[in-house]
Amino acid sequence: MDGIDKAVRRAWILTLIMVVALLVNVTYVQGFQAQDLRDNALNARQFQDRNTTDRGPITAGGERLAWSVPVAGHRYERRYKDSIVFSPVTGYFSLFAQTGVENAANHILDGTDARLATTSFLDKLTGRHVPGGTVDTTIDPDAQRAAYAALRGSGARRGAAVVLDASTGAIRVLASYPSYDAGEVSTLNAKAAQRAFDRLNAAPRKPLLDKATGEVFPPGSTFKTIVSAADLAGGATTSTSVRTGRSYLPPGTTRPINNDEGDIGGLCDRSAIPLLDAYAQSCNTTFARMGAEDPGNTAIADRAREYGFYAGVPIEKGMTSAASSFQRTDQPSLSALGSIGQGSTVATPLQMALVAAATINDGSVMRPHLIARLRGADGSVVEEARPRRMSRPLTSDQAADLLEMMREVVRTGTGKTLRGGPVGGGKTGTADIDGASYNDRWFIGFDSGDHPKYAVAVMTEADGYGIESGRLAARILGALRD
Repeated sequence: MDGIDKAVRRAWILTLIMVVALLVNVTYVQGFQAQDLRDNALNARQFQDRNTTDRGPITAGGERLAWSVPVAGHRYERRYKDSIVFSPVTGYFSLFAQTGVENAANHILDGTDARLATTSFLDKLTGRHVPGGTVDTTIDPDAQRAAYAALRGSGARRGAAVVLDASTGAIRVLASYPSYDAGEVSTLNAKAAQRAFDRLNAAPRKPLLDKATGEVFPPGSTFKTIVSAADLAGGATTSTSVRTGRSYLPPGTTRPINNDEGDIGGLCDRSAIPLLDAYAQSCNTTFARMGAEDPGNTAIADRAREYGFYAGVPIEKGMTSAASSFQRTDQPSLSALGSIGQGSTVATPLQMALVAAATINDGSVMRPHLIARLRGADGSVVEEARPRRMSRPLTSDQAADLLEMMREVVRTGTGKTLRGGPVGGGKTGTADIDGASYNDRWFIGFDSGDHPKYAVAVMTEADGYGIESGRLAARILGALRD
């Protein structure tokens, strides 16, 4: 009997342990994993009854960019203001999915975020649905409109523009061309929405894909900014003499790299000039030699990584840029070509805006963000953005040197036609596209004044040179509110 009693006790103890473990697991799943499970892409139930909620608005500069309106059947449909301009920011909220800020702040907008319970305690207490909150973005609506108009009017196949507040990482402009109207895919008519998706996905220039963050392009000579940063990190200064010349033949190859034809007879034709002038005049031979020899591929790749290359740049929850890249290689010819922003070197406009931002922010790259604050339906602030440093690729002295070099581009170099306007400094870039009748025309830079605040990057695909995008950058910076 004693043996039976002991066996029964052990069975009861084991059963009790299993019950407790089950209760702990259920509590953990319901309390801590419930929202993640609801949001899982494999969970089709998240798309049921998604339009029975009055979602809160998305705003910029006091303007409503997205909001909900009631329609028949106790449902709500999303509306968008100037969506062709602002869709890279808002994204869309359709019957099938959501993107952009609509996705990043989904549970604030639909009222299910736990933080909203404190702003609508009575509703929570009585079991009523907590009203959706408001998302205030960092976007300057006037500058965003100016950017889209500039891109659209440039004659470019595709284009993008980004402006950052360099000291905080706040994204002030995020423009993409061609674009789309979020209202077309957010309709409650499922067949109409699917037709819109099919048409947009079949379009050759992919208007649903944000060109500012979601696509990479060869950055041309704007990448020389990173090569210069690597050289400065190795001990160079603006006055350091660097080798130039009309042509440079990387070791192990029979194909020389030449300067632009417009450089013939200029400073780049000389045998050696200060780094300041080589950067301002954008001497290909100088920076190709740096990539192939000194500071070399490893130093440049390491510096690119410090700026954010090789990984997607986080923006908001569910919003990450495509990864920019510079090839790590032991072949001097490939490194030389990549160091002038050609070959396999690619970058997003957002990434190159971060490169410019570090120059005017004492060498620090701040994490970019689109959401300024989250508010409850009663207007109370739930959360406010806090600036966060992502990396520091430059020391203060190196940033000061690079700032002077970028100013020299506008004073005497390839960007001198911008002198006296809203652009205080920058770097032009023109990337040849094999077999194409167009170039990727780039400009990165910052606003004028003793203490620049905004970093800008503009890319357009069209015939011509990077200075064309520089002129667009000037228009955009000129439209920014103080």
